[in-house]
Amino acid sequence: MVILLLFISAKPATAQFTLGKYDTIRVGVTLTDSGLKVPTGNELPPIYLYARASAQMRKRYAEWTRLRNAVYITYPYAKTASAVMLQINRELAGVTNSKRRKAIIKSHEKELRAKFTSKLRNLSIYQGTVLMKLIYRETGNSCYEIIDEYKGDFSAIVDQGVARLFGTSLKQTYNPNGEDRAMEQIVREVQQYYGY
Repeated sequence: MVILLLFISAKPATAQFTLGKYDTIRVGVTLTDSGLKVPTGNELPPIYLYARASAQMRKRYAEWTRLRNAVYITYPYAKTASAVMLQINRELAGVTNSKRRKAIIKSHEKELRAKFTSKLRNLSIYQGTVLMKLIYRETGNSCYEIIDEYKGDFSAIVDQGVARLFGTSLKQTYNPNGEDRAMEQIVREVQQYYGY
């Protein structure tokens, strides 16, 4: 059984508290309109915690870094491809003569080869795969459909066979809400960086 005793003193107790040098932290105060004092300024410095990343986390970070690098390298090429396709489509809009159509396509192809062949040959297979996805994102057509439309069925089939030899496909699509979500985030970052 516990007995609780209360002692009431007639005199109020006056305790003397002394503050030590580390008992308080001085901060600036801002008075609000309602008279409330809000501490401001003199914020404590941030604390950084470091921990060893797991093998899985290091692998995911390496994959993301590789993807980010590939998008930064290839996105300008995808934008250029989109602009050239729009230009070709504008020029082909009223042309019904097949020889004239081929001449327009050949002239643009020759211009693109002179401008980009050396740069695109230096891309890795992974960067080429990313470029094909970005071209789909910018144009709405897969690389296979683009080659089929401008160069014909035979060229599209041959190029698809070559792509298969390297472990990729010209028929790749782009799904920004699914498997390509990380790529979409990086593309938005690149658009801000390059000012697209």
